[in-house]
Amino acid sequence: MSDRDAAFESYFAARSGAMRSTAFLLCGDWHRAEDLVQQTFTKIYLAWHRIQRQEAMDNYTRQTLVRTFLSERRRGWFRHEAVGFAPIDEVAPPAVLQEERLLLLEALVKVPPRQRAVLVLRYWEDQSVEQTAALLDCSTGNVKSQAARGLATLRGLLEEEKVR
Repeated sequence: MSDRDAAFESYFAARSGAMRSTAFLLCGDWHRAEDLVQQTFTKIYLAWHRIQRQEAMDNYTRQTLVRTFLSERRRGWFRHEAVGFAPIDEVAPPAVLQEERLLLLEALVKVPPRQRAVLVLRYWEDQSVEQTAALLDCSTGNVKSQAARGLATLRGLLEEEKVR
């Protein structure tokens, strides 16, 4: 195994779980999340020899993941299948009520893709406005407006669930 392959393998082992969680929040389906992560790391591997700054890999990987997700949503490949909400594979922390977490994740899947990407990057990945703008290749104002709209949509969806 070459040094390049060994370095990629260790990076994949260290970061694939976190990227899978991010992908799940973007698409709302664990199987689809696995596909997104696989596509992302395939793209990363193909560019591995060109990457100079290894310390910037997480941002590059996140950017590739989000762009892959948004690209597929634009093409409409997955719109033909109604993706149901799959149960969470991981155990939730005891402080978080499982039912509330499921409601939040179900609502998040209904938020438009671009707004969802901003919400996931800002509030799950804890990226700054500037970092999120760089990852999505848009202005900071766009990130702020998408976050505000996404939060409003999410709140509205959660309010609808309370009424039911």
